[in-house]
Amino acid sequence: MWIDTHCHLDAPEFDADRPAVIERARQAGVGMIVVPAVMPSAFEAARQAALQCGGTYALGIHPLFVKASGDDAIGLLRDALQQHRDDPRLVAIGEIGQDHFVDSLKDPASNALQDRVYAAQLALAVEFDLPVIVHVRRSADDVLKHLRRLKQQGKAVPRGIAHAFNGSEQQAQAFIDLGFKLGFGGAMTFDRALQIRRLAAEVPADAIVLETDAPDIPPHWLYVPEKDRPQGRSSRNEPAELPRIAQTLAELRGWSIEQTRDITQANARQALPRLQALIPA
Repeated sequence: MWIDTHCHLDAPEFDADRPAVIERARQAGVGMIVVPAVMPSAFEAARQAALQCGGTYALGIHPLFVKASGDDAIGLLRDALQQHRDDPRLVAIGEIGQDHFVDSLKDPASNALQDRVYAAQLALAVEFDLPVIVHVRRSADDVLKHLRRLKQQGKAVPRGIAHAFNGSEQQAQAFIDLGFKLGFGGAMTFDRALQIRRLAAEVPADAIVLETDAPDIPPHWLYVPEKDRPQGRSSRNEPAELPRIAQTLAELRGWSIEQTRDITQANARQALPRLQALIPA
């Protein structure tokens, strides 16, 4: 069984054919999908999408949506976590973190808001004893800062996944030292993604999980240049692409496809412990 540790199956891009997307994933051997929410208004949609595919979900406030989520977002998240805390399909708090890539977020006020919301969500992860799925786009040092602070305070540092990791070797090791796994997906399939491919080939085998981030981060065979998209062509990614993405990892590591499946499944089970009750060893 393949595990897609990050797929936005609730996204509107799937509204027209979500059952067919789920069936294609099943046919491809993707037996577990983790659906992370991005803001309070999407919590129930993420949960329903997870139930529809027989998968799992995470609840959190994505850094790109902290402004749109409103002043009561953390309270709404806490209420939802309390409501669903005994649901075995709630496997993490996510997608949370910080984003220093998007131009509209590059200002002190936005950075400060992201910082506060991220820190508050980490506190909830400690309170509810849940791992986290973190967004680290050009923000690894700031994301790590808060994780280290929790550790220094003697609190339980939530394990989890650094989603779509594209940092340095030193940052990768810092996440690994804190008990995190690193998420690799479609970006790894591009020959020009030298840093990502190097990391995928060289980080410890027990630090890697696979993800699609569908409908985003398409692999190279789905990618459509922006200039062609107004003509109706789409770059929509799907969870069914995970085994083919995994083939790239297998080639980079010198593993068989079966080894790749088994290693990444075991790593996902470690990163998100509630998966262990849902997936037979």
